[in-house]
Amino acid sequence: MTDPVPAPAPAPAPAAGLPPVRYELLHVCRQSGARLGRVHTPHGSFDTPAFMPVGTQGTVKGMSPAELKEMDAGIILSNTYHLWQRPGMETIGALGGLHRFMSWDRPILTDSGGFQVFSLSDLRHITEEGVNFRSHIDGTRQTLSPELSMEVQNVLGSDIAMAFDECTPHPADHAYAKRSLERTARWLERCLKAHRRPHDQALFGIVQGGTYADLRIQSVRETLAFDLPGYAIGGLSVGEPAEDMYRMLEAAVPLLPAGKPRYLMGVGTPDYLIEGAVRGIDMFDCVLPTRIGRNGTVLTSQGRVIIRDAKYARDPGPLDPACGCYACRNFSRGYIRHLVKANELLALRLASYHNLWFLLDLMKQVRRAIAEDRLLDFRAEYLERTGYHLRRK
Repeated sequence: MTDPVPAPAPAPAPAAGLPPVRYELLHVCRQSGARLGRVHTPHGSFDTPAFMPVGTQGTVKGMSPAELKEMDAGIILSNTYHLWQRPGMETIGALGGLHRFMSWDRPILTDSGGFQVFSLSDLRHITEEGVNFRSHIDGTRQTLSPELSMEVQNVLGSDIAMAFDECTPHPADHAYAKRSLERTARWLERCLKAHRRPHDQALFGIVQGGTYADLRIQSVRETLAFDLPGYAIGGLSVGEPAEDMYRMLEAAVPLLPAGKPRYLMGVGTPDYLIEGAVRGIDMFDCVLPTRIGRNGTVLTSQGRVIIRDAKYARDPGPLDPACGCYACRNFSRGYIRHLVKANELLALRLASYHNLWFLLDLMKQVRRAIAEDRLLDFRAEYLERTGYHLRRK
């Protein structure tokens, strides 16, 4: 844990004629078909499959940019809705854009804000124009449309912007999921027309369709018609069984272009990361590592550990003996449990740091296994040892 990094210099524009974000395929695992790749952006490149820490409010909770670099985070995600609500795009624009605002000189992906307004449940109303909702900050009625989402993301200046979509809830019947994905396709067309920075900001489309394979295939075909720099799979990990998620990936991912990055939205448990990589996914994000860290739960090579449990009060060992992160190198389980019980801020910082390191290191292991053509063997050994997949049974 070190001091924050200085404000970054403006990112160079891509060479003339090149798209702002490009995918380079490095190797295909002969055992699984998983992809090892590299994504190039105006703010640098990162290797895939990759986990993206989530910085909802322009910060990954409890972590400084320097700490994220220590754990080798190649790209982070920030949230359009929350930054639009506070401090506002005008403020961020006046302060030089999101990279300078948060002092992060590596790639940033911004989501569209759609998931947040849809998650407001009874406080929102979906129309063809957009989503009308009540602000979680001051209660005022507001509308987020495809055009406004793009305007905010253009001002933020992320390397990758996401199209405004309707995140189909689970469960949803076939008719609703079909109407939802078709609206998402119409909104994508409006996003493209409203996009003002195609030279230095890539726009990714989002595949919807619920848990219906025929609708996922329809959504892929409608989204591919726009020939975008990258594609995301949305509307999964929203409560459906794991088997349904895997089935939807197996229906949709093989239809996506091999030369473009593939992003599975909102996924961050170790088993889902590995299973997604096996099925050809390149990018993942989730708030899980910091959220459970703030509640005193850590991910380890032997499974989850609830560090507040009394049995760890005098435990001299690290959170995870197999981990090389700052927290594990310097502090015992007993000490971190003490911090948790005393409500000390350092507790949530150490647990969050460890969890982020753990997932980023897991992706390094996945990439190594792909390069060595042994990802299926790695999956079998890892899940048997850790038991993460058993928590879903």
